[in-house]
Amino acid sequence: MIWRQTPKVEGQGHYGHRLAFGPDGKLWISSSERQKFDPAQDMGSNLGKIIRLNEDGSVPADNPFAAQGGVTAQIWSLGHRNVLGIAFDARGRLWEHEMGPRGGDELNLIERGGNYGYPLVSNGDHYDGRDIPDHATRPEFIAPKISWTPVISPSGFILYSGTLFPQWQGDGFIGGLSSKSLVRVVFDGDSAREAERFDMGQRIREVEQGPDGAIWLLEDGSDGRLLQLRPRT
Repeated sequence: MIWRQTPKVEGQGHYGHRLAFGPDGKLWISSSERQKFDPAQDMGSNLGKIIRLNEDGSVPADNPFAAQGGVTAQIWSLGHRNVLGIAFDARGRLWEHEMGPRGGDELNLIERGGNYGYPLVSNGDHYDGRDIPDHATRPEFIAPKISWTPVISPSGFILYSGTLFPQWQGDGFIGGLSSKSLVRVVFDGDSAREAERFDMGQRIREVEQGPDGAIWLLEDGSDGRLLQLRPRT
């Protein structure tokens, strides 16, 4: 066993687990909060967190909370909701996107030991209509670089590094479920903005870059298609 969600919970909400090996050789795991809310701020739980491990599942000594031991030692950042995309940029920095509640989808630049505020703050509200204070009201929490309301329902994420689309090198591509789109994001240092949105007409579940630089999209659903995007010739 490399890693286990703690605690084990029932229900189908927000599995939101993504795995990636970083430039540092470590295994990074997004662990969403399974619609349980409070565990995202509980340091005794690894729900609602970004996890960083050695490839054998042990805890790196330089993790921000390593000295506390146990589950807490696994944590790199906290206060996340439903993380469905993680990717490293050319500088080795980790970016992630996550679904907000009713409004407030996010793109975040992950900082060591950072707290991103959920469920204490969000730029969306609870589905039952209850207000959640916006990020601007609690500056001690890290605010998203982009927030979407109406939501795009992000799923799938790459930072493009290929040569087929040289004009897009370094840009981010996010699949949209409810928005039925492919969203292009551009970066300027620590800032980001949506630059373009392609209407795909179907819910996009996954985005990947092929070895030749083509962009591959997987539609959602049992009859979803696998699409390959290449420049026109």
